[in-house]
Amino acid sequence: MEFDTDHAVEILRSTPGTLRALLAQLSEPWVTVTEGEGTWSAYDIVGHLIHGEETDWIPRLRNILEHGEAQRFEPFDRFAQFEKSAGKALPDLLDEFERLRAENLRVLEDLGLTESQLELTGVHPELGVVTAAQLLATWVVHDLGHIAQIARVMAKSCGSEVGPWRQYLRVLND
Repeated sequence: MEFDTDHAVEILRSTPGTLRALLAQLSEPWVTVTEGEGTWSAYDIVGHLIHGEETDWIPRLRNILEHGEAQRFEPFDRFAQFEKSAGKALPDLLDEFERLRAENLRVLEDLGLTESQLELTGVHPELGVVTAAQLLATWVVHDLGHIAQIARVMAKSCGSEVGPWRQYLRVLND
């Protein structure tokens, strides 16, 4: 499938509801389980997504539109959620993510990006030159990757109990 902003927005708009449907009614053990030391829980991932809404996608898109390659993107702290989300309840984080995502999608819609704007470039501090279209496609894949990560972490938390079915459950073996 070729990148299209409207198709991208379909996923971006659905992510908050997907996370709410998956996580909102779960007990703490489900949302705090990890795959081990140095890995993330669903709670951590929601905090990470919030930080991205505040400092990554739209700020970097604006940087591309306003400055192009003349101003590098600010580095993204992929671990900021551990401090920023500390002590907050998951329902509050889900609300915050939903609010921030809706605001960012309104900004994206208001920009009314043209094909030529999607080809504009900026400079990522590690990856170098990237296009606006690549940034938006990455936003979509980032969401989907973290949704898959949440499902994998929760599945693996009871993986030892499935017995011989493990061979049929690819999520446990990836």
